Amino acid sequence: MLLELARERRDEVAIDEGERTRTFGELADRVVRFAHFLRHDVGLEPREHYSLLMGNRLEAAELILGGIASSQWVTPINWHLAEEEIEYVVDDSRSRLLFTDARYAEAARRIASTRPALRVIEVGDELDGLLDSVSPRPLDFDAPGGGNMIYTSGTTGRPKGVKRAAPPTVGDALSGLGRIGAPVGLDGSGPHLITGPMYHAAPLMFAIYDNANGAPIHILQRWDESACLEWIMRREVAHVHLVPTMFVRLLRLPEAERAAFRAPKLSLALHGAAPISAPVKRRMIEWWGPILREYWGGTEGGVNTMIDSEEWLAHPGTVGRALPNFEVFAVDERGQRLPAGEIGDLYCRNRSSDRPFEYHGDEEKTASAYLEPGVFTIGDVGYLDEEGYVHLADRRSNMIISGGVNISPAEIEQVLQEHPAVADVGVFGIPDDEWGESVKAAIELRDGFEGTDALADEILAYAREHLAGYKVPRSIDFEDELPRHPSGKLYIRRLRDRYWADQGRNI
Repeated sequence: MLLELARERRDEVAIDEGERTRTFGELADRVVRFAHFLRHDVGLEPREHYSLLMGNRLEAAELILGGIASSQWVTPINWHLAEEEIEYVVDDSRSRLLFTDARYAEAARRIASTRPALRVIEVGDELDGLLDSVSPRPLDFDAPGGGNMIYTSGTTGRPKGVKRAAPPTVGDALSGLGRIGAPVGLDGSGPHLITGPMYHAAPLMFAIYDNANGAPIHILQRWDESACLEWIMRREVAHVHLVPTMFVRLLRLPEAERAAFRAPKLSLALHGAAPISAPVKRRMIEWWGPILREYWGGTEGGVNTMIDSEEWLAHPGTVGRALPNFEVFAVDERGQRLPAGEIGDLYCRNRSSDRPFEYHGDEEKTASAYLEPGVFTIGDVGYLDEEGYVHLADRRSNMIISGGVNISPAEIEQVLQEHPAVADVGVFGIPDDEWGESVKAAIELRDGFEGTDALADEILAYAREHLAGYKVPRSIDFEDELPRHPSGKLYIRRLRDRYWADQGRNI
């Protein structure tokens, strides 16, 4: 637990973002002060909400831990979102506070200007001054435990806040962080490098779990493949989390730069969040050695399966077998279990909780995710082989995963449908060597419009005005007529399959 680490390793570095550091003693002091600030100075009741809108910086970790210690729900907001999308998350989460940094402060204050109940606090001098004025006192370990509420895209086109089941007390929440990390190799045995955005559940919480076991967190403020290698070598990093897009970019570095990489302390490279091609994974294992460990799971249920490099080389293409706390199986359309080798909806049983997560404010969506108490789906389709290895085949929701980020086609379709030239639209993912998938839009035009390059550029410009950049289609196909059933359902696979037919994979 953090407070124990603060006593035992008070002057050792706990977080390092390059120019600034926090020792374990400083981190614990600020987390405790922040918890009291929220509960006593601001007056938040247990399990209210606040949000973070900031880049990769050490305060993000402090504010996450402070939420856990103060009984609050904390929502890190994707800073790639358009302002209206950020407003939706702030409103839907019912956030009382919005913490931001200098880069996003103007947008944060603009959002708060029309929401009198929302208070903006900028990290740096403003937050430091507030914490300095807080009188240190012991934490209430018997208060309700806090946690994260991270938003994930859904098929409705609007993201939903995912609430993992919160521990009953603050003491349980803080002491449980390390126990979550241990089964996936985050045992605190060496420095942990954050390479991805800290608003994303995996890079953020994997680092928090490792830190709870004693690993100092190192923060790469933005992804740069050369900087990543240099940091790993110079800081003797032991653990890192990456997504397949990062592997591709690392492998594109000049051969001399790759050959110069020496990292004898690097013992674990976790990866997941998106499909990885077998050739890319083999090349990474040849280069870095058998330290890659792949997982499958989601924001909702955490890590459900895992496979190390040696197992994967013997069973290429699988995402591993279920971890001890889970059971994974496939079911047919009636919810009946399928035998090995048959493709169906994948479900996970959490052996320790009947309701491991819920969707904030959406009991119907929550109920639809459960087959029975403790048995849930995150929408993936696949099968188990005779040895219990899980293989992914498709996604029930046709969610696009580009660079490890979930993108909802329905949300993009809703925006494009508003363009005056668009009669009908379907959005789907197509193969992309670097990103795994990229966003494609198929559009049926209204009478009087012609499918020219100029019109495509106009529609894409319109999309950029209303969507975050990573959601904007990379390209458009103009179709004479989209394949819709009389009931209104769009046969998206008829559009999608032409791009995937020769890929040897469906996602």
